[in-house]
Amino acid sequence: MSVVLITGSGGLIGSEAALFYLQKEYDVVGIDNDMRKYFFGKEASTLWNQEILKKEHVRYRHYNADIRDQKMVGDIFNEYGKDIVLVIHCAAQPSHDWAAKEPVTDFTINANGTLILLEAARKYCPKAVFIFCSTNKVYGDAPNALPLVELETRWEVEKEHRYYNGIKEDMSIDQSKHSLFGVSKVAADVLVQEYGRYFEMKTACFRGGCLTGPRHSGTMLHGFLSYLMKCCMTGEQYTVFGYKGKQVRDNIHSFDLVNAFFHFFLQPREGAVYNMGGSRFSNCSMIEAISLCEEITGKKLNWRYSETNRSGDHLWYISSVSKFKAHYPGWDYTYGIKAILAQIAEKNKTKWT
Repeated sequence: MSVVLITGSGGLIGSEAALFYLQKEYDVVGIDNDMRKYFFGKEASTLWNQEILKKEHVRYRHYNADIRDQKMVGDIFNEYGKDIVLVIHCAAQPSHDWAAKEPVTDFTINANGTLILLEAARKYCPKAVFIFCSTNKVYGDAPNALPLVELETRWEVEKEHRYYNGIKEDMSIDQSKHSLFGVSKVAADVLVQEYGRYFEMKTACFRGGCLTGPRHSGTMLHGFLSYLMKCCMTGEQYTVFGYKGKQVRDNIHSFDLVNAFFHFFLQPREGAVYNMGGSRFSNCSMIEAISLCEEITGKKLNWRYSETNRSGDHLWYISSVSKFKAHYPGWDYTYGIKAILAQIAEKNKTKWT
Protein backbone atom coordinates (compact mmCIF):
# COMPACT_ATOMS: atom_id res chain seq x y z
CA MET A 1 0.00 0.00 0.00
CA SER A 2 1.30 3.46 -0.95
CA VAL A 3 -0.22 6.29 1.08
CA VAL A 4 -0.25 10.01 0.29
CA LEU A 5 -0.95 12.06 3.42
CA ILE A 6 -2.40 15.53 2.79
CA THR A 7 -3.01 18.23 5.38
CA GLY A 8 -5.68 20.81 4.60
CA SER A 9 -7.30 18.21 2.37
CA GLY A 10 -10.61 20.08 2.17
CA GLY A 11 -8.97 23.26 0.88
CA LEU A 12 -8.13 24.39 -2.62
CA ILE A 13 -4.74 22.72 -3.04
CA GLY A 14 -5.36 19.86 -0.62
CA SER A 15 -8.54 18.69 -2.36
CA GLU A 16 -6.92 19.06 -5.80
CA ALA A 17 -3.99 16.96 -4.59
CA ALA A 18 -6.31 14.35 -3.07
CA LEU A 19 -8.20 13.92 -6.35
CA PHE A 20 -4.95 13.85 -8.33
CA TYR A 21 -3.52 10.94 -6.32
CA LEU A 22 -6.81 9.10 -5.96
CA GLN A 23 -7.03 9.06 -9.75
CA LYS A 24 -3.56 7.52 -9.79
CA GLU A 25 -4.85 4.84 -7.38
CA TYR A 26 -2.91 5.86 -4.30
CA ASP A 27 -4.54 5.61 -0.90
CA VAL A 28 -5.06 9.13 0.41
CA VAL A 29 -5.19 10.14 4.07
CA GLY A 30 -6.63 13.61 4.60
CA ILE A 31 -6.25 15.80 7.69
CA ASP A 32 -8.57 18.81 7.90
CA ASN A 33 -10.58 20.27 10.79
CA ASP A 34 -12.23 23.09 8.79
CA MET A 35 -10.33 25.88 10.54
CA ARG A 36 -11.02 28.02 7.47
CA LYS A 37 -14.57 28.43 8.79
CA TYR A 38 -13.13 29.74 12.06
CA PHE A 39 -10.87 32.17 10.23
CA PHE A 40 -13.30 33.60 7.70
CA GLY A 41 -16.84 32.53 8.55
CA LYS A 42 -19.39 30.04 7.25
CA GLU A 43 -19.01 31.00 3.60
CA ALA A 44 -15.34 29.95 3.70
CA SER A 45 -15.96 26.48 5.14
CA THR A 46 -14.28 23.60 3.33
CA LEU A 47 -16.68 21.01 4.73
CA TRP A 48 -18.40 20.62 1.33
CA ASN A 49 -15.09 19.56 -0.23
CA GLN A 50 -14.39 17.11 2.58
CA GLU A 51 -17.81 15.51 2.16
CA ILE A 52 -17.32 15.03 -1.58
CA LEU A 53 -14.01 13.25 -0.99
CA LYS A 54 -15.44 11.02 1.74
CA LYS A 55 -18.59 10.07 -0.19
CA GLU A 56 -17.16 9.55 -3.66
CA HIS A 57 -13.77 7.91 -3.03
CA VAL A 58 -13.35 4.66 -1.12
CA ARG A 59 -9.56 5.07 -1.08
CA TYR A 60 -9.85 8.34 0.83
CA ARG A 61 -9.74 8.32 4.63
CA HIS A 62 -10.39 11.51 6.58
CA TYR A 63 -9.17 12.66 10.01
CA ASN A 64 -10.73 15.67 11.71
CA ALA A 65 -7.45 16.54 13.43
CA ASP A 66 -5.60 19.72 14.38
CA ILE A 67 -1.98 19.77 13.14
CA ARG A 68 -0.99 21.50 16.42
CA ASP A 69 -1.96 18.34 18.35
CA GLN A 70 1.33 16.44 18.49
CA LYS A 71 -0.17 13.24 19.89
CA MET A 72 -3.01 13.06 17.38
CA VAL A 73 -0.69 13.77 14.45
CA GLY A 74 1.79 11.18 15.76
CA ASP A 75 -0.96 8.57 16.06
CA ILE A 76 -2.04 9.13 12.44
CA PHE A 77 1.51 8.85 11.12
CA ASN A 78 2.15 5.80 13.30
CA GLU A 79 -0.97 4.08 11.91
CA TYR A 80 0.38 4.17 8.34
CA GLY A 81 4.11 4.30 9.06
CA LYS A 82 6.42 3.58 6.16
CA ASP A 83 3.47 3.07 3.81
CA ILE A 84 3.42 6.88 3.62
CA VAL A 85 5.38 7.77 0.49
CA LEU A 86 4.40 11.43 0.23
CA VAL A 87 3.30 14.18 2.61
CA ILE A 88 1.72 17.30 1.07
CA HIS A 89 1.37 19.97 3.74
CA CYS A 90 -1.27 22.53 2.75
CA ALA A 91 -2.95 23.26 6.09
CA ALA A 92 -2.41 26.87 7.19
CA GLN A 93 -3.79 30.12 8.43
CA PRO A 94 -3.51 31.80 5.01
CA SER A 95 -4.33 35.50 5.48
CA HIS A 96 -1.88 38.24 6.43
CA ASP A 97 -4.81 40.45 7.50
CA TRP A 98 -6.27 37.78 9.80
CA ALA A 99 -2.89 36.95 11.37
CA ALA A 100 -2.78 40.35 13.06
CA LYS A 101 -6.02 39.50 14.91
CA GLU A 102 -4.64 36.34 16.54
CA PRO A 103 -0.86 36.19 16.12
CA VAL A 104 -0.46 33.19 18.45
CA THR A 105 -3.07 31.17 16.56
CA ASP A 106 -1.44 32.06 13.26
CA PHE A 107 2.08 31.18 14.39
CA THR A 108 1.21 27.94 16.16
CA ILE A 109 -0.68 26.66 13.11
CA ASN A 110 1.81 27.74 10.45
CA ALA A 111 5.12 27.28 12.28
CA ASN A 112 4.53 24.86 15.18
CA GLY A 113 2.14 22.73 13.12
CA THR A 114 4.74 22.36 10.39
CA LEU A 115 7.39 21.34 12.94
CA ILE A 116 5.06 18.69 14.40
CA LEU A 117 4.42 17.26 10.92
CA LEU A 118 8.12 17.22 10.03
CA GLU A 119 8.98 15.41 13.26
CA ALA A 120 6.22 12.85 12.70
CA ALA A 121 7.49 12.24 9.17
CA ARG A 122 11.09 11.90 10.40
CA LYS A 123 10.02 9.41 13.06
CA TYR A 124 7.54 7.25 11.16
CA CYS A 125 8.27 7.65 7.41
CA PRO A 126 11.72 9.27 6.96
CA LYS A 127 11.97 8.12 3.32
CA ALA A 128 8.74 9.89 2.36
CA VAL A 129 8.83 13.03 0.24
CA PHE A 130 7.64 16.11 2.17
CA ILE A 131 6.17 18.99 0.15
CA PHE A 132 5.26 22.27 1.82
CA CYS A 133 2.92 24.93 0.43
CA SER A 134 4.92 28.03 1.24
CA THR A 135 4.15 31.55 -0.02
CA ASN A 136 5.67 34.52 -1.81
CA LYS A 137 5.02 36.45 1.43
CA VAL A 138 8.31 35.02 2.72
CA TYR A 139 9.92 37.85 0.73
CA GLY A 140 7.90 40.41 2.66
CA ASP A 141 7.43 43.70 0.85
CA ALA A 142 10.94 43.58 -0.71
CA PRO A 143 9.39 43.34 -4.22
CA ASN A 144 7.98 46.85 -3.69
CA ALA A 145 11.53 48.22 -3.84
CA LEU A 146 11.81 47.16 -7.49
CA PRO A 147 11.89 50.07 -9.97
CA LEU A 148 8.25 49.88 -11.01
CA VAL A 149 6.66 51.81 -13.85
CA GLU A 150 3.00 52.87 -13.72
CA LEU A 151 1.06 51.89 -16.84
CA GLU A 152 -2.60 52.44 -17.68
CA THR A 153 -3.92 49.30 -15.96
CA ARG A 154 -0.95 47.95 -13.98
CA TRP A 155 2.37 48.46 -12.30
CA GLU A 156 5.16 46.86 -14.31
CA VAL A 157 8.88 46.14 -14.28
CA GLU A 158 10.93 47.36 -17.22
CA LYS A 159 11.89 44.66 -19.72
CA GLU A 160 15.59 45.18 -19.09
CA HIS A 161 15.28 44.32 -15.39
CA ARG A 162 16.61 40.92 -14.27
CA TYR A 163 13.26 40.14 -12.63
CA TYR A 164 11.11 41.12 -15.62
CA ASN A 165 10.30 37.45 -16.25
CA GLY A 166 9.60 36.92 -12.57
CA ILE A 167 11.12 37.10 -9.12
CA LYS A 168 13.70 34.39 -8.50
CA GLU A 169 14.58 32.48 -5.37
CA ASP A 170 17.65 34.66 -4.83
CA MET A 171 15.56 37.60 -3.56
CA SER A 172 16.34 38.22 0.13
CA ILE A 173 13.75 37.24 2.72
CA ASP A 174 15.46 39.53 5.26
CA GLN A 175 14.99 43.21 6.27
CA SER A 176 11.45 43.75 4.99
CA LYS A 177 7.89 43.95 6.31
CA HIS A 178 6.36 40.49 6.03
CA SER A 179 3.09 40.70 7.97
CA LEU A 180 2.80 38.28 10.88
CA PHE A 181 1.48 35.68 8.45
CA GLY A 182 4.62 36.05 6.36
CA VAL A 183 6.77 35.60 9.44
CA SER A 184 5.04 32.38 10.48
CA LYS A 185 5.41 31.01 6.95
CA VAL A 186 9.10 32.01 6.87
CA ALA A 187 9.63 29.97 10.04
CA ALA A 188 7.90 26.96 8.49
CA ASP A 189 9.71 27.40 5.17
CA VAL A 190 13.15 27.42 6.83
CA LEU A 191 12.20 24.41 8.98
CA VAL A 192 11.27 22.40 5.87
CA GLN A 193 14.58 23.33 4.23
CA GLU A 194 16.53 22.43 7.37
CA TYR A 195 14.91 19.03 7.80
CA GLY A 196 15.95 18.32 4.22
CA ARG A 197 19.55 19.41 4.68
CA TYR A 198 20.17 18.42 8.32
CA PHE A 199 18.29 15.10 8.34
CA GLU A 200 18.76 14.35 4.61
CA MET A 201 15.02 14.15 4.01
CA LYS A 202 13.44 14.76 0.61
CA THR A 203 11.73 18.10 1.25
CA ALA A 204 10.59 21.04 -0.86
CA CYS A 205 9.11 24.50 -0.30
CA PHE A 206 6.90 25.77 -3.10
CA ARG A 207 6.60 29.54 -2.63
CA GLY A 208 3.25 30.15 -4.24
CA GLY A 209 1.92 33.27 -5.89
CA CYS A 210 -1.87 33.48 -6.06
CA LEU A 211 -3.14 29.90 -5.94
CA THR A 212 -6.60 29.59 -7.43
CA GLY A 213 -9.21 27.36 -9.02
CA PRO A 214 -12.90 26.37 -8.84
CA ARG A 215 -12.56 24.51 -5.52
CA HIS A 216 -11.51 27.65 -3.65
CA SER A 217 -13.86 28.76 -0.86
CA GLY A 218 -12.98 32.38 -1.58
CA THR A 219 -13.72 35.13 0.93
CA MET A 220 -12.80 38.80 1.38
CA LEU A 221 -9.59 38.11 3.30
CA HIS A 222 -8.37 35.19 1.20
CA GLY A 223 -9.03 33.79 -2.26
CA PHE A 224 -8.68 36.82 -4.53
CA LEU A 225 -9.93 35.52 -7.91
CA SER A 226 -12.60 33.20 -6.49
CA TYR A 227 -14.07 35.92 -4.30
CA LEU A 228 -13.88 38.50 -7.09
CA MET A 229 -15.82 36.25 -9.47
CA LYS A 230 -18.32 35.43 -6.74
CA CYS A 231 -19.00 39.13 -6.16
CA CYS A 232 -19.38 39.70 -9.89
CA MET A 233 -21.93 36.89 -10.17
CA THR A 234 -23.92 37.67 -7.01
CA GLY A 235 -23.80 41.48 -6.92
CA GLU A 236 -22.00 41.56 -3.57
CA GLN A 237 -19.76 44.61 -3.24
CA TYR A 238 -16.03 44.10 -3.73
CA THR A 239 -13.37 46.40 -2.23
CA VAL A 240 -10.08 47.18 -3.97
CA PHE A 241 -7.43 48.17 -1.42
CA GLY A 242 -4.99 50.83 -2.58
CA TYR A 243 -2.34 51.05 -5.31
CA LYS A 244 -4.99 52.44 -7.72
CA GLY A 245 -6.13 48.88 -8.35
CA LYS A 246 -3.03 48.36 -10.48
CA GLN A 247 -1.32 45.83 -8.20
CA VAL A 248 -0.23 42.77 -10.19
CA ARG A 249 -0.40 39.10 -9.18
CA ASP A 250 0.48 35.94 -11.04
CA ASN A 251 -2.20 33.27 -10.73
CA ILE A 252 -1.67 29.53 -10.96
CA HIS A 253 -4.42 26.94 -11.22
CA SER A 254 -4.48 24.40 -8.40
CA PHE A 255 -4.07 21.53 -10.90
CA ASP A 256 -0.89 23.02 -12.36
CA LEU A 257 0.59 23.43 -8.88
CA VAL A 258 -0.32 19.88 -7.84
CA ASN A 259 1.14 18.59 -11.09
CA ALA A 260 4.38 20.39 -10.21
CA PHE A 261 4.30 18.60 -6.85
CA PHE A 262 4.00 15.30 -8.72
CA HIS A 263 7.06 16.02 -10.84
CA PHE A 264 9.06 16.72 -7.68
CA PHE A 265 7.70 13.56 -6.03
CA LEU A 266 9.01 11.43 -8.91
CA GLN A 267 12.51 12.98 -8.69
CA PRO A 268 12.87 14.55 -5.23
CA ARG A 269 15.71 16.61 -3.78
CA GLU A 270 16.81 17.59 -0.28
CA GLY A 271 15.75 21.02 1.00
CA ALA A 272 14.59 22.34 -2.36
CA VAL A 273 13.02 25.79 -2.78
CA TYR A 274 10.95 26.85 -5.78
CA ASN A 275 8.99 29.98 -6.60
CA MET A 276 5.78 28.77 -8.19
CA GLY A 277 3.05 30.94 -9.68
CA GLY A 278 1.48 31.87 -12.99
CA SER A 279 4.67 33.70 -14.11
CA ARG A 280 4.37 35.68 -17.35
CA PHE A 281 2.02 32.97 -18.60
CA SER A 282 -0.84 33.86 -16.23
CA ASN A 283 -1.02 37.19 -14.40
CA CYS A 284 -3.23 40.26 -14.05
CA SER A 285 -3.77 43.45 -12.12
CA MET A 286 -6.89 44.08 -10.04
CA ILE A 287 -8.32 46.35 -12.75
CA GLU A 288 -7.58 43.76 -15.41
CA ALA A 289 -9.16 40.98 -13.33
CA ILE A 290 -12.32 43.03 -12.85
CA SER A 291 -12.54 43.59 -16.60
CA LEU A 292 -12.13 39.86 -17.29
CA CYS A 293 -14.81 38.91 -14.75
CA GLU A 294 -17.25 41.38 -16.30
CA GLU A 295 -16.46 40.05 -19.79
CA ILE A 296 -16.98 36.41 -18.76
CA THR A 297 -20.22 36.98 -16.78
CA GLY A 298 -21.73 39.80 -18.83
CA LYS A 299 -22.33 41.63 -15.53
CA LYS A 300 -20.88 44.80 -14.04
CA LEU A 301 -19.02 44.31 -10.77
CA ASN A 302 -20.28 46.32 -7.80
CA TRP A 303 -16.97 47.57 -6.40
CA ARG A 304 -15.51 50.40 -4.39
CA TYR A 305 -12.00 51.73 -3.92
CA SER A 306 -10.19 52.22 -0.62
CA GLU A 307 -7.07 54.42 -0.62
CA THR A 308 -5.57 52.31 2.18
CA ASN A 309 -3.54 49.39 0.90
CA ARG A 310 -3.06 46.27 2.98
CA SER A 311 0.06 46.53 5.14
CA GLY A 312 3.02 44.80 3.52
CA ASP A 313 1.04 44.06 0.35
CA HIS A 314 2.84 43.69 -2.97
CA LEU A 315 2.53 46.28 -5.74
CA TRP A 316 3.83 43.78 -8.27
CA TYR A 317 4.60 40.11 -7.89
CA ILE A 318 5.25 37.71 -10.73
CA SER A 319 7.05 34.43 -10.02
CA SER A 320 9.95 33.14 -12.03
CA VAL A 321 9.48 29.39 -12.51
CA SER A 322 12.74 29.06 -14.45
CA LYS A 323 14.51 27.11 -11.68
CA PHE A 324 11.70 24.57 -11.42
CA LYS A 325 11.46 24.19 -15.20
CA ALA A 326 15.22 23.67 -15.41
CA HIS A 327 14.96 20.85 -12.86
CA TYR A 328 11.69 19.42 -14.26
CA PRO A 329 11.44 20.27 -17.98
CA GLY A 330 8.48 17.90 -18.44
CA TRP A 331 6.19 20.20 -16.43
CA ASP A 332 4.18 23.03 -18.00
CA TYR A 333 1.01 25.09 -17.52
CA THR A 334 -2.48 23.94 -18.46
CA TYR A 335 -4.55 27.03 -17.52
CA GLY A 336 -4.03 30.73 -18.25
CA ILE A 337 -5.74 33.57 -16.38
CA LYS A 338 -8.84 33.83 -18.61
CA ALA A 339 -9.38 30.05 -18.62
CA ILE A 340 -9.03 29.99 -14.82
CA LEU A 341 -11.69 32.68 -14.33
CA ALA A 342 -14.06 31.06 -16.84
CA GLN A 343 -13.76 27.73 -15.03
CA ILE A 344 -14.36 29.33 -11.63
CA ALA A 345 -17.55 30.91 -12.99
CA GLU A 346 -18.78 27.74 -14.69
CA LYS A 347 -18.14 25.36 -11.79
CA ASN A 348 -19.76 27.65 -9.19
CA LYS A 349 -22.72 29.14 -11.08
CA THR A 350 -25.27 26.86 -9.40
CA LYS A 351 -23.85 27.52 -5.93
CA TRP A 352 -23.54 31.30 -6.39
CA THR A 353 -26.59 32.14 -8.49
